[in-house]
Amino acid sequence: MKLLLLSLLMTSLAFAADTNVHDIAVKDIEGKDTTLKAYAGKVLLIVNVASECGYTPQYTGMQALHEKMEGKGLAVLGFPCNDFGGQEPGSEAEIKQFCSKNFHVTFPMFSKVAIKGDSKHPLYAALQSAAGKEVGWNFEKFLVGKDGKVLKHFGSDVEPDSPELTAAIEEALK
Repeated sequence: MKLLLLSLLMTSLAFAADTNVHDIAVKDIEGKDTTLKAYAGKVLLIVNVASECGYTPQYTGMQALHEKMEGKGLAVLGFPCNDFGGQEPGSEAEIKQFCSKNFHVTFPMFSKVAIKGDSKHPLYAALQSAAGKEVGWNFEKFLVGKDGKVLKHFGSDVEPDSPELTAAIEEALK
């Protein structure tokens, strides 16, 4: 039994290390099936977002980062999630309206994803495994390189305009 579990763990880790996030199926905020292939060759900042969280004001910084760095090859991507404190209870239409009205969000938003438990979305399974860290709350950030591989994980308290995140993005864009 221990050998079987070890084998499954090793297979999972090998999968995550080889996983290119561009190939993982997702749904956009309209519910349409897609992948992140359109972002191949770009640096991605993937953020699990929530409308009723203490970190929700980070949408302002995320939008500013999007506006400042999109032309340089960065794509900010928002993935709503209700797993942490039930802080994203709305429908995709409500989330889209909230983000547009309150934060003038123009960066790509996607359908809600599960990040915890057995129903974990494959994108977040791959991100967490590659980073070696489980997401603990809303507005955690994964920096993904142009090749679709995870470069770094940042906690909720790392603001979109923080020197730490900005330096990592600039390095990834080189």
